[in-house]
Amino acid sequence: MTATFTAACIQNEGLADMDASVAAATELVRAARGEGAELICLPEYFACYKAAATEVVVGPHAEPAHPALAHFRALAEELGAWLLLGSLAITAGPGKIFNRSYLVTAQGAIAAHYDKLHLFDVDLADGESYRESALIEPGGAAVLAATPWATLGLTVCYDLRFAQLYRSLAQAGAQVLTVPAAFTKTSGQAHWHVLLRARAIETGCFVLAPCQCGDHGGGRETYGHSLIVDPWGRVLAEGGEETGFITAKIDLAEVEKARAMIPALNHDRAFEGPEADETEKAARAASA
Repeated sequence: MTATFTAACIQNEGLADMDASVAAATELVRAARGEGAELICLPEYFACYKAAATEVVVGPHAEPAHPALAHFRALAEELGAWLLLGSLAITAGPGKIFNRSYLVTAQGAIAAHYDKLHLFDVDLADGESYRESALIEPGGAAVLAATPWATLGLTVCYDLRFAQLYRSLAQAGAQVLTVPAAFTKTSGQAHWHVLLRARAIETGCFVLAPCQCGDHGGGRETYGHSLIVDPWGRVLAEGGEETGFITAKIDLAEVEKARAMIPALNHDRAFEGPEADETEKAARAASA
């Protein structure tokens, strides 16, 4: 593995029209490659994302027939760049999909895929409500992927709030964590930057977090502000609120440097957890 490479995060606004979304994202990928990016990361549902009256439109297809997957595999090979396809909707049985992230090599092969583990079932302020579990079949495994430069730990969006996932990826060998997202504007304004910086600091990893931006209808706005964060928690690049892309040089020596100064990954200790009282147990059971 080489010690340095240039990474990019694409920031797009997904549309219900997959062809239009793919065309716009393709131009951004080409532009990022033109500026020397070797690993180019796209957001969650970058190829199709729109809120209709009663559902969210994400363009599900069976994996072998997914047009966006085929297109970006061919594009990766054409450009000679690795692509992280933040996530695509892959059919998973009657009425369900996998929210699946793909890592594609510079030869157009699928190096790894990851199905989103944690589902966004929340009620925010002013009636803003999300129930991903109504549509998505959750994954069941954490995923590491080797690249010519670094070992990647793959995650998606709401996973960001589950620190134990990122710690387990780092302890298993991840040096770079990917967090493609369609983070809501409401929660993004409050939590996006601090959570991404925290995950980088806790693990001593670089974090690549491409996020959608814009108004997708139905009261759904995504936050943008795609980030590249170094292992010390410093923001190397920030995408603001408009479509575009960001790049940064990733120097793997910074991973070793941060972990040598604060070797927290080596300091875990076994402990007995607190026992929840009966009221708390009942509340958890009712919400399950």
